[in-house]
Amino acid sequence: MITIGQIGAGTWGQNLVRNFYNLKGCRMKICCDKNREVLEKIKSQYGGNIKVTDDFDDLIKDSHLDAIVIATLPVTHSHFAIKALSKGRHVFVEKPLALDIKDAKEMIRVAKRKRRILMVGHLLLYHPAVKRLKSCIEDGLLGDIHYLYSTRVNLGQVREEENALWSLTAHDVSVAIHLLNKRPFEVSTTGKSYIRKQIQDVVFVTLNFKNKIMAHIHASWLDPHKIRKFTVVGSKKMAVFDDMESAEKLRIYDKGFSFQKNYGSYETFLTLREGDINIPKIEMVEPLKLECQHFIDSIKNNTQPLSDGENGLRVLEVLTAAQKSLEENGKPVKIK
Repeated sequence: MITIGQIGAGTWGQNLVRNFYNLKGCRMKICCDKNREVLEKIKSQYGGNIKVTDDFDDLIKDSHLDAIVIATLPVTHSHFAIKALSKGRHVFVEKPLALDIKDAKEMIRVAKRKRRILMVGHLLLYHPAVKRLKSCIEDGLLGDIHYLYSTRVNLGQVREEENALWSLTAHDVSVAIHLLNKRPFEVSTTGKSYIRKQIQDVVFVTLNFKNKIMAHIHASWLDPHKIRKFTVVGSKKMAVFDDMESAEKLRIYDKGFSFQKNYGSYETFLTLREGDINIPKIEMVEPLKLECQHFIDSIKNNTQPLSDGENGLRVLEVLTAAQKSLEENGKPVKIK
């Protein structure tokens, strides 16, 4: 039985509490937050089975805890994670891993030194539709990948501490890297702030990969539509992952262009191919449940999680370069 403590019980933090509490093979023992009303809600909701505290040291001092879940503001991630790892706890930290690359590397270093699991909450990597899309790409169903683009927009929730780049695009950056199995070498970002000064409400991010592959991300909390869509265009077929669809979340389009030989000459001509649309049958399970289970399994089996510290660092390096480009009005920035 893996015993867990958690710090941070905001809206998303409560989803984590719910999933870890309901998972077999683990016990959500204690939850920490500064908001006493939230703590009372958790205490009542789970019949007193989860202890509550407003002091993080109560988690650190509890020798029975195997792991600590961190769902606080990103600026605090490294502080809490390093403290927990140093005390021999496994750590699950929400995305992004940290806000500073040096802090992220220190988190990874401490995890390795203490031989503890460090996992980052890049949720979409555990989405059944993304897993199937990854298989389609690896099996060559889509052919050579030309480009990807994603849209992650809605009206709200407006952030006060972080812009749309840091709040929203980590999901799409992590998916792009995961699907292509490579990191971009360059990024350019533009965006504007309309609601609060210096906090961009909308951003457009372009990632350049080797082999002429590019990815484009549009993210905003100032939009009339709620869209969560990811498109992959290949030389053979195209795929669309639409997370707003209730059932048919992944579609494979047999569309594209083909070069046909003109047998009356030595020339070739381009033809448009409009084939069928295939909707793979995917057994849908809540991605967060799968993510939480993966963390528990990684601890039990002593295996590195899919979204480990190194994975989180790669995403952070892209976001850091993207932020620099944003501050320089879209100037392309090399990713170190």
